[in-house]
Amino acid sequence: MRNRPRLRPLVAATLCLAALAPGCGARVEKPSARADRPVMLTNCGERVTYDKVPERVVTNDVGITELMFALGLEDRMAGFAMPDDKGDLRRVPWKDGYDEVPWLSKDQLTAETVLEARADLVLAGWNYGFREDAGFTPDALRELGIASYVLTESCRNGRTDTARGIMPPLEALYTDLTNLGKLFGVEERAAALVAGFRRQIADVRAKAPARAPKVFLYDSGEDQPFTSGRYAAPDQIISAAGGVNLLHDVADSWTTTGWETVVERDPDVIVICDYGDVSAERKKDFLLSYAPLRDVSAIRHRRIFVLDYADLVESPRNPSAIARLGTYLRAVDDGRAGGRRS
Repeated sequence: MRNRPRLRPLVAATLCLAALAPGCGARVEKPSARADRPVMLTNCGERVTYDKVPERVVTNDVGITELMFALGLEDRMAGFAMPDDKGDLRRVPWKDGYDEVPWLSKDQLTAETVLEARADLVLAGWNYGFREDAGFTPDALRELGIASYVLTESCRNGRTDTARGIMPPLEALYTDLTNLGKLFGVEERAAALVAGFRRQIADVRAKAPARAPKVFLYDSGEDQPFTSGRYAAPDQIISAAGGVNLLHDVADSWTTTGWETVVERDPDVIVICDYGDVSAERKKDFLLSYAPLRDVSAIRHRRIFVLDYADLVESPRNPSAIARLGTYLRAVDDGRAGGRRS
């Protein structure tokens, strides 16, 4: 996924589950005192041993950072890296975390950044901070004496050197919350988050329309659209909301496709990922005016829905995104959403 998140104001109540965020009045579990006991986790299919509980974690990107915030682990963080088009964070459930934790960089993480922060763990992902071309990898950090944890959504799946994803996206979210809960000694809080998310999503699934609309996720790109295969978060956000991802058959996470594929598969709804230098409104204008799409159902009926970047990458915002998209897809099924072009 691109590294330019753009967050718009959210109504905190839509995300504020009983076990969700420290700022929502939930009791924050105190990390257990086991700093000297090694912890073994499975991360991206490999067994990894952490000799102690990390005390100076550096995170990359908004979704990864909010995994730590949702677990109440701000005091274990040395900082985060995030572009400056982050949007308004004053009403997100984890506002206190953004107030408390240093913003280290408005660019991608580098070895210099994490060394200066005296980090003992980097929490990032492939294409979410880790990258071979710049030599910023878990192996390179290990040589510097810094541990890593790789975001499960980004795990390489072995089909090619770059294909990512090893499990359904929501299971990736639950896996990371569970692993981080174990590593930092907040298992109860992690379990409560996962249970609350499962309940919220099950409630949306129970209301799903009888006929699942085909949904195309449009991230960016005019020559070729950047979109989601079955291993990126949008795939299960769409399916749990009551739709079916147009590119579900692609065994990758974030990837490109051709416009001819979009036209041939004829989506009923298009979801725009709102972030970066091109606004959601400009993306919508492009889609509505792009001649090859003129006969696509979603374009003819103007069925275009917008979600933020932080909703669509692995993050604790995924369940809320499912609920909001589910409401829209039910409106589509009832004929209350969209309308023919004039």
